Amino acid sequence: MDVPGWPLIFRGSAAVGAGLVTARRLQGPAFVRVLPDTWAARHLVPLGHADRCRAVFRWSGGRGVIAGWAAAELSGAPCAPAGAPVDVVLPVRARAPAGVRVRRDRLHPGEIGWCDGVRVTTPLRTAFDLARGRDETAAVVAVDALAFRHGFAPDLLLNFAVRYRGLRGVAGVPGVLGLADRRAMSPPETRLRLLLVRAGLPRPEVQHPVLDDARRRAVWLDLAYPAPRVGIEYEGADHTGPDRVLRDATRVTRLVDAGWRIYRYTRFDLRDEPGRIVAEIGRALDHAPTSGTP
Repeated sequence: MDVPGWPLIFRGSAAVGAGLVTARRLQGPAFVRVLPDTWAARHLVPLGHADRCRAVFRWSGGRGVIAGWAAAELSGAPCAPAGAPVDVVLPVRARAPAGVRVRRDRLHPGEIGWCDGVRVTTPLRTAFDLARGRDETAAVVAVDALAFRHGFAPDLLLNFAVRYRGLRGVAGVPGVLGLADRRAMSPPETRLRLLLVRAGLPRPEVQHPVLDDARRRAVWLDLAYPAPRVGIEYEGADHTGPDRVLRDATRVTRLVDAGWRIYRYTRFDLRDEPGRIVAEIGRALDHAPTSGTP
């Protein structure tokens, strides 16, 4: 008898019933109970995100569909807030264990796919679900991340808003889509853009190319105001490696030489001093000389 997930992540009762393991051995050092009647090989613990989703899928008896933040992460669009539960859509009522949130949403068959052996909501449906969240910033971050990763236009989510007009949060979807931009390459870039727009500053261009004629290539700015040549960069952890630091130094120098004013911000700036960011960019736009778009 085949037991889904054996011997890595599986239903304990099914494995015992199939004679693959005894109840006593299941309680031994080789396995760890991660959810009710759901066990994992000890070497997998602590579970990574994909394995957490597999565990929830096994716990659901294969009837569930992983949704929400968990589906976004599983699909390759990292954007979930820290500590977000694994959402699972089930056709029946069930008591959710810790770290799991059970939903009974209506899903069209075309809104369900597979990822790493787990049933998940498709990227479009996932984006629609997250666009209905109460936190507008988190909703825009999710739509941006999924649209960038999967290459769809955010406005496609309006089709879901029409189909499911009675669902909670649907009324806020158009506003989220009005702020979304599928060119954003990371959640902090989205948050930085929203900070500026909500402060009343003009909406910046996203991933703006600046041509470097001498090297016959383009340099891309995270955010930019092309006419006054004000560029804004988010410096994440991937910018801290020695080689990247050296490349960034050359890159910024060439942009400055081309007449650009470059403002570089980190997660600490976003977290601790958002007002300073707004003030600095506001002053840059107020005092910058107007020039033709490069």
